[in-house]
Amino acid sequence: MDNRPRLYLTAAFLCGVLLTLGFKDFYPDLERRFRRRRVPIDTVAGAGLATKDQIDLEDHTRSQKPDKAHHVEVPEGIEACVGNTPLFRIKSLSEETGCEILAKAEFLNGAGGSPKDRVALNMIKTAEEQGLLTPHSGDTIYEGTVGSTGISLATICRARGYLAHICMPSDQATEKSDLLLKLGAVVDRVPPAPIIDPMHFVNRARSLAADHTADPKRPGRGYFADQFENQANWQSHYEGTGPEIFSQCGGKLDAFVAGAGTGGTIAGVARFLKPKLSAPRVVLADPQGSGLFNRVKNGVMFHTLEREGTRRRSQVDTIVEGIGINRVTANFEAGRELIDDAIKVSDEEAMAMARWLAEKDGIFAGSSSAVN
Repeated sequence: MDNRPRLYLTAAFLCGVLLTLGFKDFYPDLERRFRRRRVPIDTVAGAGLATKDQIDLEDHTRSQKPDKAHHVEVPEGIEACVGNTPLFRIKSLSEETGCEILAKAEFLNGAGGSPKDRVALNMIKTAEEQGLLTPHSGDTIYEGTVGSTGISLATICRARGYLAHICMPSDQATEKSDLLLKLGAVVDRVPPAPIIDPMHFVNRARSLAADHTADPKRPGRGYFADQFENQANWQSHYEGTGPEIFSQCGGKLDAFVAGAGTGGTIAGVARFLKPKLSAPRVVLADPQGSGLFNRVKNGVMFHTLEREGTRRRSQVDTIVEGIGINRVTANFEAGRELIDDAIKVSDEEAMAMARWLAEKDGIFAGSSSAVN
């Protein structure tokens, strides 16, 4: 039998396989050339543009410089997170009163979570500029405080290379001193005493700072922050809090209400806002037992609880901590003439407002904030 037809079929099959494999590698290049010649003018999809030339796509993303408008600066340290706190509307009070009542969220300050962060930072920066403090030299900052300023100082001292020594009255909340200890501060809880007593918490801090500086065996120096008299206190609010409020309100503000301890907040904000606005009212909210109400109303630092034989304790007679005082301070006097009115707030009113804010708005505020 003749086997030639089978050989022809086998040879044809092998040729077909070889042709297919060769054409597979050659076809893509052939197709690209064919398409270039077939359409002389191509359209760029989505752009509505036409071109006769081949379009070469290039990646320029690596060589491009970042857009400055979209560049976000990362804060340098915890102290860079102080200030620029938001202003928000308190819904329940605004709806209840028919007025737009706004609150400054000072609890969002990044160090101690209070407006005292601004004060502590500015006092330290000012002292550094004056050569009174040197970071990481063993310098210790001493302060007499009922709590908030101490917490802010203890936090920022750690961040900037200082030690903190805090003196506070023993009748203040123990949670404050516990937190100060956890922040690495030395804490002296001293019995409540009048300001003329050398053991008053402010006088105690002043004397400890002087003893530190005078002791050649101790490293560094002692610096008394002196928040009640230090002008850097009200200046921090004149340069920060006041401008922020003005900007956030769009320059439209009818009244500013604040309590006062050192007086730095109300003085600094008042000094900034008064020249900027046509007729803003600055109002002091003063707790019971404090003499600032009469200082504003009558020009005399006095309270009826201080009458002979009626005073029950050496400190201000109130459960409110952090505001209220019975002596004149340089910071309060810096803005006293700009305060239009004062309102006396009882402990019962402060507690009722604190509960209201928590129940109606989810705002957990202390008594000193509730006084406002």
